[in-house]
Amino acid sequence: MNSTDKHIPLAERVRPKSLDQYAGQSHLLAPGKPLRQMVEKDELRSFILWGPPGVGKTTLARIIAQQTRSEFFALNAVSSGVKDVRDVIARAEEFARSFKRTILFIDEIHRFNKAQQDALLHSVESGTLTLIGATTENPSFEVIAPLLSRMRVFVLEPLGRPELETILDQALAQDGELTAENIRIEDRDYFFLLSGGDARKLLNGLEVAFQISEPDPAGVHLLTREILEEAFQRKYSLYDKKGEQHYDIISAFIKSMRGSDPDAAVYWLARMLEGGEDPKFIARRMIILASEDIGNADPAALMMAVDAFTAVDYVGMPEGRIILANVATYLAGAPKSNASYIAINEAMEDVRRLPNLPVPLHLRNAPTKLMKGLDYGKGYQYAHDFENNFIEQQHLPDQLAQKRYYRPTENGREKQIKERLSNLWKGRK
Repeated sequence: MNSTDKHIPLAERVRPKSLDQYAGQSHLLAPGKPLRQMVEKDELRSFILWGPPGVGKTTLARIIAQQTRSEFFALNAVSSGVKDVRDVIARAEEFARSFKRTILFIDEIHRFNKAQQDALLHSVESGTLTLIGATTENPSFEVIAPLLSRMRVFVLEPLGRPELETILDQALAQDGELTAENIRIEDRDYFFLLSGGDARKLLNGLEVAFQISEPDPAGVHLLTREILEEAFQRKYSLYDKKGEQHYDIISAFIKSMRGSDPDAAVYWLARMLEGGEDPKFIARRMIILASEDIGNADPAALMMAVDAFTAVDYVGMPEGRIILANVATYLAGAPKSNASYIAINEAMEDVRRLPNLPVPLHLRNAPTKLMKGLDYGKGYQYAHDFENNFIEQQHLPDQLAQKRYYRPTENGREKQIKERLSNLWKGRK
């Protein structure tokens, strides 16, 4: 592309126009691979593109629409509502009468609420339109099950050095504004690290770095590390969101909270946030820790962790860092117990070892006369009919009647639970 219109961002000026120009995702787009076959055979079905920012989800949707000669509409879930969706559906119905396919691309589809996603169901199922959704979030958590069941999910991988190298070389060779200049990049490895595998960030950084650089006497624009840092407005923090650093640092974060060290927890939290980690991933891990390592020692911990996930989703970054720090320090300072974690693991081990133990007759449901005649429910004692809303009776299968899975600790609220259970179940050890 030879456009020299400075009002159009570089990332848009050099956007690929065909699958052959598209860099990356060879597991989906190489000859014979599923998404490429779907396009080349003109057998499009609705699907979701799930992957990190800047890997080409929007570009890929536009290429597919162009290659399949489809009418193309794009909505952003942040700024669009049900009315916008219905307007596109109405247009798609008109095009369908002329045997034209309509593609509706919804960026950030995970931000559509249930009502907005419900509005798409009939049109997707009937084929009135082909829906392409783009998301950086796990569709299993963010897309309603009825819509997800009608779509395929294609996972897009982060861009590696070869793909970033291709994108950079194409921009330097094809863009009219850049090809007219002599541009050299002092340290390409550092440039790629600053981009974080995000092609859009890479191209925006290249454009800004060129604009703020001054040519030397020979007319060369040398993009030094300092210029690149100024362009990206940051220095590189060693944190690979998909590699060893990702797993090591989240592990250190969890173990710091488990070890009741709020200072270390906040430090590792800062490392992740500075490295561009998804704040909702961090919040999910805190929800798990609240149950696994705190449990009933402080039941409020789980509620705070869940609230943190919701609040971060509402507020976003950078303010979300305050919420995450608030809850991380609370979890680190809370009394600890893994009694519930141990209980479910031991119970599941027994379920796998003895998978079909019968439910005791007095606990069974008896909705029919036949079941009542077989003594289903006979002898069951309703706890609320007795003092303290309790009556000692067997609830486990006979073979496990004396088994104890949950063993409360002496920590926090769990000490009170332990005392209450000991007073109620005097016959138990």
